[in-house]
Parts: sequence; C-alpha cells; structure tokens
Amino acid sequence: MSNIKKAFENGKAFIPFITCGDPDLSTTKAAVIAAVENGADLIELGIPFSDPTAEGPVIQNANLRALSNGVTTDRIFSLVKELREEVKIPFVFMTYSNVVFSYGARRFISSCKDIGIDGLILPDLPFEEKGEFLPITSEYGIDLISLIAPTSENRISMIAKEAEGFIYVVSSLGVTGVRSEITTDLPSIIKVIRENTSLPCAIGFGISTPEQAKKMADISDGAIVGSAIIKLLEKYGTDAPEYIGEYVKKMKDALR
Repeated sequence: MSNIKKAFENGKAFIPFITCGDPDLSTTKAAVIAAVENGADLIELGIPFSDPTAEGPVIQNANLRALSNGVTTDRIFSLVKELREEVKIPFVFMTYSNVVFSYGARRFISSCKDIGIDGLILPDLPFEEKGEFLPITSEYGIDLISLIAPTSENRISMIAKEAEGFIYVVSSLGVTGVRSEITTDLPSIIKVIRENTSLPCAIGFGISTPEQAKKMADISDGAIVGSAIIKLLEKYGTDAPEYIGEYVKKMKDALR
C-alpha cells in the first residue's frame, strides 16, 4: 500500500504546503514539525524553482527568498533525511520538471526513495508527457501525483484511471493564492473522479479559512493549503513555526 493512503485513513486529510528554505532550512524543519504535531496528515514540500509557473505572487516570492538564501536540492534532501528521524506521516515533493531534469531524473527519484519521500507533484508536467518520469518513479515506488483542473474536462476520467497516491484537484483557474470565494463546480469534477478511481482526492488552490477547508473537504477527501501558510512565514520569519502550528490545528479541527 502506498504510504500516501495513510494520510486519508483518519477522516478528512489536512495537507499543508511549505516552501523549503524560506526563510531558512531550520525554520522549514521547525514549521514541518509544528504542522505534524498539530494534526497535518501529509506535508507537501516545495523545492524552490526560479520560474514557478503554477504559483501566485506569495509562493513565487517564497521561492525567490529561498533561492537567494542559497537553498539547493541537495540541502533539501538532507533536511528531509533529518525530518524522517522523527516524522512518520507521508511527504511529497512539489517542484517543476526542470528541477528533476537538471538534477538527473534517476538520481533525483532514487534520492527521493532513499530519504523517505512518498510522492512527487510536477504541476508543469502534462498527463500526456508523464512517461518522461513514470517508469523511474514506478521503479522506486514513488507516486507520481496527478493534478485535475477545471480545464481538464473530458480528460478527467483518463487522468483519474491512471492516477497514483492521491489526486490533487485544482479548485480554480489561474495560479495559487488566497481566494475570497471558490466558484468552480467542483462536485461534478469529483463525481467523475469517483466513477473512475478509488484513490482519495484533495482540493487545493485558494483555500485559506477553516470554513473554506471544511467546504472543500465535505465534497472531497481533504484540503491543501499553501499561500496562507507561506504568508505566515513571510510575516513572522523564523518565529513562524509557532503560528503555523496554531493555524494547522484550527484548519484540522474544522475538518474533523
């Protein structure tokens, strides 16, 4: 069984996203531990990239801060290895195809296996191109996680049938970022997913309040939050883990 399924075994999953190295790796480590202690079910770890096309200004700026502070993929791998000494919940990396290509796909994915990463999300990898990485992720037992967006339309069933780990449902058109309202017809997307796979699906993009998280989790298996957490890191810097812990607890409580 994929380790990722464990994130969805205890009710609705809360999945925080954290950009590694913003403002530094020791803060990332403390933020992850605070999130886990306060009920996070799976952690999405962002490997910074200079041109993160799926991200809005908040996460773009986090990427730039991390890169300007000298964060590298190797240093992030070392961080995850340290975290794995005390954190047992699933970890997935969220990054861009170029990061994997430039590192060397086999070297990157085998390193993911070695340090205890359970899945990989590449938002710029189209479904039709996943053959670039799928044979290697399959070999090393890393789930290559699919995204389904409002624009996926007649491709939803095709993507769902071949999905691994969990399905990341993109709530809205555009890039990541806090939204006051999510107006996409998500129930109809979830219905098609349910008809084609038994894998869990979680909704991300635009969720920031407990009310939004509950609404999204009521129609899916969980909620993913990034920008609202990155805003806490931007505001509080090295003091952010305490605030992230409080925020995660509030969000997880809303899903219970």
